[in-house]
Amino acid sequence: MPLRIALTGGIGSGKSYIADLFTEHGIPIYKADSEAKRLLNEDDALRRQVIQHFGSECYSQGSLNRSYLASLVFNSAANLKKLNDIVHPAVGRDSERWFAQQKDQPYAIKEAALIFETEQQGKFDRVILVHAPKDVRILRVMQRDNISKEAVESRMDHQLSDEEKMAQSHMILNNDGHQDMKHWVQKMHQFFSEMVVG
Repeated sequence: MPLRIALTGGIGSGKSYIADLFTEHGIPIYKADSEAKRLLNEDDALRRQVIQHFGSECYSQGSLNRSYLASLVFNSAANLKKLNDIVHPAVGRDSERWFAQQKDQPYAIKEAALIFETEQQGKFDRVILVHAPKDVRILRVMQRDNISKEAVESRMDHQLSDEEKMAQSHMILNNDGHQDMKHWVQKMHQFFSEMVVG
């Protein structure tokens, strides 16, 4: 089995960018967010649970109505918790199957925002936290999603602080816009590859 690496970070930290840098080294990445969207469309049991709890309006013409579902969960902590309780176990099972298929790789990475919030950290050989100052993260998400500062802060409120995550991470990448991320990913790639050889 390859080493199992978790790559996590708060909204706007740039973890997807870091994941793409690992891809340049030929390392397979399981992107939890996009796989969750795929499963919500393709997994019949998951669809039934979402409809049961949130209503048939969550699907339109057979596909997930993401904006409708988002409107239900982003303003309700209870609804967000319920959706996470439905989706995260399905994504967890799917990523376990995926890791099992990566036998020929030195290591494989699961990129997910909520590693610590869903208490998955114990399933990985290493956890990498992508960190950036809060004001930098807010600006990135405002520009990326064309939303207000208040909307970004509301999303942040549903995630643990970076300080809490740092205490539980094996490695921290400071992606504040002033560091050469390619250099650090190269060093990490070398480190993980040598761990396997060793």
